[in-house]
Amino acid sequence: MAYQEILAEGLITGQQMTREEFLRRLEALSDLKYAELIEGRVFVPSPLDSEHARFGGYVIGWLSLYGRPTPGCKIGGNGTWIMLDSAPQPDVYLEILPEFGGQWRVEGEYGSGAPELVVEICETDTEVDFGPKLGLYERAGVREYITLELLAKKIVWRALEGGSYRELTTGPDGSYRSLAFPGLWLNPAAFWSSDTAARKDMLQQGLASEEHVAFVQQLTANYRG
Repeated sequence: MAYQEILAEGLITGQQMTREEFLRRLEALSDLKYAELIEGRVFVPSPLDSEHARFGGYVIGWLSLYGRPTPGCKIGGNGTWIMLDSAPQPDVYLEILPEFGGQWRVEGEYGSGAPELVVEICETDTEVDFGPKLGLYERAGVREYITLELLAKKIVWRALEGGSYRELTTGPDGSYRSLAFPGLWLNPAAFWSSDTAARKDMLQQGLASEEHVAFVQQLTANYRG
C-alpha cells in the first residue's frame, strides 16, 4: 500500500485492528504523536490541557529525582510499548534497564514487555485508564500502576500481587511508599498543593532510607554490562 493511501486511512478512535497494522499506520503518520492500541481498539487522545501538562511535569520531576541516585532506573513518557497484543503509550513510566535486571526488552524501536511502574493522568475514573488499560497493565506485568485523577484530586497506587492489582494505602506519615522501587515515597497532599519543597523533602527521606540503600546495592550487583 502506498504511503499516501496509508496517510489517508489514518487512525480513528474506536477502530479495530491488529497491533502490527496499528504500528504500520502509526509509523507512516509522522505528524501524529499520540495514539494507542488497547485490546484491539485505537485511541487517539485530545490535546493535553494545561493542568494535565502541569501535573505531568510534577511526576517527571519526582521520578527524575529518584532516578538520579538509583542505578539503572530511568524515566520515560509517551513512548509506544509493544505490550501483549496492544501498543499503549503511558503518560510517564519508571523502568529498570535490562542490564540491571529489568523485566522488559528492546524490540526494534520500541520497549517490549512492561516497564516496572506506570503513571497515567486522567480527568476522572471513567476514562480508559481505569478500564481496558488497567486490565492490560495487570496482565502484562506492570508491577505498579498509579492513576492521578485531576478532578477529584485523587491518587490510586496499585501494586501487582499474584497476578492482580491491590490498592496501596498511605502510611502513618501520610505518604505512599513504592514496593517495586524502595525509597520512592510520595506525599499526596504536597503533590496536589504543588508544594515542591515538601514533595522533595519526602522523597529525600525515602532516598536516605535503609531500603533504598539496599535496593541500590541489589541493582549494582545485578548489573551485566
